[in-house]
Amino acid sequence: MTGVWYAAIGAAFALGVLLVLVRTRRAAPRQRARHGADAPRPEDAELAALRESARADAERTRAAATADADAARRSARDELEAARAQADAALSQAREHAATVAAEARREAAGQVEELTADLQRQQAGYAARAARLDDAETRLDDRETRLAQRSADLQRHAADLATTREALDRRERELDDARANLRLVEAEQRRELERVAGLTSEDARAELLAGVENVAKRDAALLVRTIENEARAEGTERARAIVVEAVQRVAGAQTSEAVVSVLHLPGDDMKGRIIGREGRNIRSFEAVTGVNVIIDDTPEAVLLSCFDPVRREVGRLTLATLVSDGRIHPQRIEDAYEQSLVEVDELCLRAARDAVAEVAVGPVDERLLPTIGRLKYRTSYGQNVLAHLVETAHVAGVMAAELGIEPTLVRRCAFLHDIGKALTHEVEGSHAVVGAELLRRMGEDEAVAHAVEAHHNEVRPQTIEAVLTQAADTCSASRPGARRESLESYVKRLARIEEIARDREGVDKVFAMQAGREVRVMVQPGEVDDLESSVMAREIAKQIEDELTYPGQIRVTVVRESRATEIAH
Repeated sequence: MTGVWYAAIGAAFALGVLLVLVRTRRAAPRQRARHGADAPRPEDAELAALRESARADAERTRAAATADADAARRSARDELEAARAQADAALSQAREHAATVAAEARREAAGQVEELTADLQRQQAGYAARAARLDDAETRLDDRETRLAQRSADLQRHAADLATTREALDRRERELDDARANLRLVEAEQRRELERVAGLTSEDARAELLAGVENVAKRDAALLVRTIENEARAEGTERARAIVVEAVQRVAGAQTSEAVVSVLHLPGDDMKGRIIGREGRNIRSFEAVTGVNVIIDDTPEAVLLSCFDPVRREVGRLTLATLVSDGRIHPQRIEDAYEQSLVEVDELCLRAARDAVAEVAVGPVDERLLPTIGRLKYRTSYGQNVLAHLVETAHVAGVMAAELGIEPTLVRRCAFLHDIGKALTHEVEGSHAVVGAELLRRMGEDEAVAHAVEAHHNEVRPQTIEAVLTQAADTCSASRPGARRESLESYVKRLARIEEIARDREGVDKVFAMQAGREVRVMVQPGEVDDLESSVMAREIAKQIEDELTYPGQIRVTVVRESRATEIAH
């Protein structure tokens, strides 16, 4: 197409040149006439040459334009043929795709027709099977109706037989009633004759017989119970004694040494005046900050620190020791030393808890419990250090579990954590057993451990062997000689109450509390109390002591019945 345009432009140019020449030719005669010269001039020759040249250029341009037009026609024809070929190829592909789609549609339709045909056949088969089952059901129903009719006839015959039998039984019952009436008359006559001969009514004889049988049964039952109890007690006591002795002997515990007073030694007596300060300023500030009383007496080179809270007393002791070693004692320095001692005591508690957990080998313990366990290092119970008591109890429980063939880790864990509530008793309400169990449950401890903790003082009934062993180990640790101290007043009151409980029984002559209240001897009147009653009395006294008193270990109750026969020889 570009060649065609070029040819058209060339033709237009040649045509323009031709028009210029024509105009020049027309104007030449007029110019020659104007100038009056008819002879040919050189300009005419040039004009003729230009005319021929323009005609030749026009011919060439026309030929070039014709050639370009022919080339353009051929190119357009070729492009048209190519487009027709592409259109034919696309048409053929479309026809092939349509044929493929149609074939797939036919196959899918055939498959659906086959599936529908199969479903129809299955439904027809199901209808046929259902019709067959209905026919069988109708047949069985007919058979059942036949059997029911036969059974109805049999029942009618049985009803007739039962009516006959009932009439016979009614006659027999009337005969038996007559015989019973005659028998009652005979028995009444015999009873009156027996009462006349024996001199007792039938009610009195029955009561006397029942009383005798009851006494014999009670005596036999008491003898059997005493025999069984003696055998079980002998075997159980021997086994328990062996286990307890083995556990206690294998655990080496320290003697009780805790008190409510701490002694701090001073480098010299002049330090007492510095502790007191001017007009008592330092000692008042110390007691106000720490809550610990400072007792300064005539003891040479020593002061006493008194406080019922052992943790607070230890903080006060460390504070005063820091002040004495530093030498600077004034209210501001006391507060600084107190804050430092609090941090130090917390670190000591945490270290003591980690050491105790590692010593008893109870497995991993929640980090949140370690500060609470560590505070038990400064807690005491009847003078016994609570943390040392937990460690000792865990060892005793582990030995008992090993002797009984039980895996000891869980038992040691229960025993080690059983008094953890004593560190929180002043913060929350409730006994230390219940408080400790609730704390362990909040920390995600095992339910067996929490149950053993809350049941070790029988506030909750023990349900597991771990709880029972925790009780036993706690008792062993608390009741061993030297483990705990007790105030003289509570000790005397307990002994007096034990003797009072035994003395309130009928037939008791004397009561003696022996072995520091661990055994009670009850002397009874032999004429008022027999052997069976003495066994019952010992059990009742022991039960009342268990219900009313709190004591470490166990108390043995012994009822002594002594019969003496005295004669005088003349």
